[in-house]
Amino acid sequence: MNQKIWLSSPHLTGEEQKYVKEAFDTNWVAPLGPNVNGLEADICKYTGVAACSALISGTAAIHLGLIMLDVQSGDEVLVSSFTFSATVNPIRYQNAIPILIDSEKDTWNMSPALLETAIKDRISKGKKPKAIILVHLYGMPSKMDEIMAIASQYKIPVIEDAAEAIGAKYYGKAMGTFGELGVFSFNGNKIITTSGGGALVSNNPDFCKQATFLATQARDDAPHYQHSQIGYNYRMSNIVAGIGRGQMEVLDDRVAARRQNFEFYKNELAEFSNISFVEEPEGFFANRWLTTILTDSYETRERIRLALDKENIESRPLWKPMHLQPVFEGFPSYVDGTSEDLFQRGLCLPSGSNLSEKDLARVVEEIKEVLRLKF
Repeated sequence: MNQKIWLSSPHLTGEEQKYVKEAFDTNWVAPLGPNVNGLEADICKYTGVAACSALISGTAAIHLGLIMLDVQSGDEVLVSSFTFSATVNPIRYQNAIPILIDSEKDTWNMSPALLETAIKDRISKGKKPKAIILVHLYGMPSKMDEIMAIASQYKIPVIEDAAEAIGAKYYGKAMGTFGELGVFSFNGNKIITTSGGGALVSNNPDFCKQATFLATQARDDAPHYQHSQIGYNYRMSNIVAGIGRGQMEVLDDRVAARRQNFEFYKNELAEFSNISFVEEPEGFFANRWLTTILTDSYETRERIRLALDKENIESRPLWKPMHLQPVFEGFPSYVDGTSEDLFQRGLCLPSGSNLSEKDLARVVEEIKEVLRLKF
């Protein structure tokens, strides 16, 4: 069998080991230490944000972000429907109500028009939403001018789920830095990784200070263990943060490699009219975490996916929208069919920054073979 080509595998440089070795040599293995502080400083420097709290996952960061915005039981939170469930699950951790918003066709991210429709409708029903969580899907920035203008008009704070979008920019400004809070993920399949981990960022340092406090079990400043609030075991360890420090050193290189993958696929598949790619609008800079294609039908997508799988090449349908997921089917949604259509016809292609030219050539040859067949 051919060697496996993964969708998005970790890509280490070896430089991570110096930070991890330092953690071992100094016995800093707890969820605090120089690497944690250093990674937070690296993230702040790279994105231009004021403060950062390094955590065990992007999911934990969203959860703490909701707590920072005082989202409580029964509150409503507007959230992208076209995303991974980890974006929406923390809303339910707070026993709050997700209000699911469909995508627009240009970037596949939250539709500003449907967002405003939902806000007006929820207010008319006597329930003004407490927060907005938008997602920068597959590393493509959302339409931030429109969304932030709506959020400002109705005075609803924004959490940016930039789990897939570190390194992406909107008119030169880093994603994750527009809203009151931003979230990054360093899971093993992300553009850079700490094996598992995430971060909460904000231009309000008090948010990150309080999030860090809650992430370390909300232990009060006392010589004994005293707790006045419910806390969480969400803090990143010093060892894991060491991996992250090494990865931050090559983030721009990883973005460049992912963008080169996109250009390779786009150029190689240009002859096929039944394949299209999501393009960057003016002023948008996507990190191209995953290269995605949109086919002309569910049948074409499945032929490609199954042919790749047969050759030991991993691909994946686009996210199944949350309003179609059994766990969220009972919650209000404002949809127009856009994300359902994308889910039916879209496919994520192998996109790792460690793919060789031979790997990429294998992928496109299999796709071409499928598309050249007479159905």
